[in-house]
Amino acid sequence: MRPRLLAFAVLALGLGAQASPSAKLAWEPWSEAAFERASREGRFVLLDLEAVWCHWCHVMDETTYRDARVVRLLQAKYVTVRVDQDAAAELAVRYGDWGWPATIVLAPDGTELVKRRGYLPPGPMAALLQAIIDDPTPGPSVQPEVAVEKGAAALTPERRAALSRLLAEAYDEAHGGWGQGHRLIQPAPMEVALGEARAGNAAASAQARKTLAGVQQLVDPVWGSVSQYSEGPDWTVPHFEKLLSVQAQAIALYAKAALLLEAPAYAATARAVDAYVRRFLESPEGVFFESQDADVSPSLSGHVYYAHTDAERRRLGMPRVDTHLYSKDNAAMVAALVALYDATGDVQVLERAQGAERWLLLHRRTGEGGFRHGEAGGPTLGDTVSVAEAALSLYASTGERLWLTEAERAAAFVEARLKAKDGTGFVSSPTSRSARGVFTAPVLDADENVQVARFAVRLFAATGRTLHREMAEAALRYLASPGLAERRGVVAGLLLADAELSGEPVHLTVVGAKDDARARALFTAVVRYPTLFRRTEWWDAREGPLPRSDVVYPRTARPAAFVCAKSACSLPVYEPEAVAAAADRLLRPAR
Repeated sequence: MRPRLLAFAVLALGLGAQASPSAKLAWEPWSEAAFERASREGRFVLLDLEAVWCHWCHVMDETTYRDARVVRLLQAKYVTVRVDQDAAAELAVRYGDWGWPATIVLAPDGTELVKRRGYLPPGPMAALLQAIIDDPTPGPSVQPEVAVEKGAAALTPERRAALSRLLAEAYDEAHGGWGQGHRLIQPAPMEVALGEARAGNAAASAQARKTLAGVQQLVDPVWGSVSQYSEGPDWTVPHFEKLLSVQAQAIALYAKAALLLEAPAYAATARAVDAYVRRFLESPEGVFFESQDADVSPSLSGHVYYAHTDAERRRLGMPRVDTHLYSKDNAAMVAALVALYDATGDVQVLERAQGAERWLLLHRRTGEGGFRHGEAGGPTLGDTVSVAEAALSLYASTGERLWLTEAERAAAFVEARLKAKDGTGFVSSPTSRSARGVFTAPVLDADENVQVARFAVRLFAATGRTLHREMAEAALRYLASPGLAERRGVVAGLLLADAELSGEPVHLTVVGAKDDARARALFTAVVRYPTLFRRTEWWDAREGPLPRSDVVYPRTARPAAFVCAKSACSLPVYEPEAVAAAADRLLRPAR
């Protein structure tokens, strides 16, 4: 533990009653039984949402939840429920804005009474618990849901310009990144910057490169792992927990930067992070464990531990790895590996991505066609769309139609089961019949709806099916709602989704047999063309018509590639090294 953290923990203990080694709480799982007991015994339900990798969760457990007064109050009037938010996708989406640890107090009927973000020292926690007992009415932290007005499925030019200004104003010129708080990987703003840099915007290129240099400071030079975030704006105070989702973000980010900035050195960072994942987080089954803790123990913090060499670290012990296998983050890793394959052409990386996706299809799909988060539970939007996105990325990078079929199957589930009743947006999960109180109201999450919109636009590009475009429009109607679109975390994703819905992907097609090495070389060149939004197809006449047959290609004497934009296509391109130049010539007027 860092000296200042130890001092803070000691201070926290002093704010409440003296901690007792014998003070111990009986934590229950999240279940209907917890509310039934609360109702029967006249108690409240305290929900402690934590994460196994979360440093402040550990501190709160060692201090607050061992404080004698806190324990007495909880034992007397509360049912204490502890949930690992990584394992509980529905709760994590509902309470994600409250950070980890999140402390939620509920009445037996499911009414929210209090919501608190982050570490609560013993003294304030005891005072809060007593205040709820004295006055069990919802506090100021519980605000009624604001009705969302329907937006338009496309942004007006004026609104698009206003949102672009908001994003530009959020950029930190001094340090890189967007916003003034913690520094972390922000995929959507980075994609905006990379796309504009590719289009020739020198300022956007400088922003992207500065931010990439900042993120590099979160990369462990010994193992290659990426810390979740850095305190403050300058990237130099990392929190050392290693989340699979963050590793996937880093691999995808640096792989895309290598292509779009035409800077192969960025691919080396993506490879280094992937090497960490292979060594520490890849399971024998070829799928990926959820996280690695920041600290070895309360007395050996990450700041001390990660200053050592590999050999010294291993002598000190290994931070715990959470070996759970969750769909959403595994699918993100699949998509990241596909991006790394696109940037490097490393076939082994692609094979690992395909193997992990097959595992998800086999082990996490429900009978309804959606995907559950872990081994148990029902399907969720985040997990289903993530697996579908990964399948679609595999289709785009291999031309194999089975992956497109899987993406369409998952999309059909999302459309049938998870669209909001008014057709505006998509809900995070189906509402349980046993739900009570606040949990009877479905959650619409902005990040998930951005994900749906961008996935559905790409799926429409591949299939041409109106249903898929309408899915994107439904998500965008929610995202463009007044007041929601302007939120800092929504702006960049909304701008990307809107641009893709109103624009056209770069359309590249290979005509030729899939067992012909010349066609394979052409398709590899097609996949490596630097763009964020592409439609790639491989027409082998033996497989029948392409899934979307809006362009009629000639049968050529030898394998050929074609680039199409709007109403024009290039002449056949026969050499892989000529593909990029042909695409540039055709697409340049549109930039």
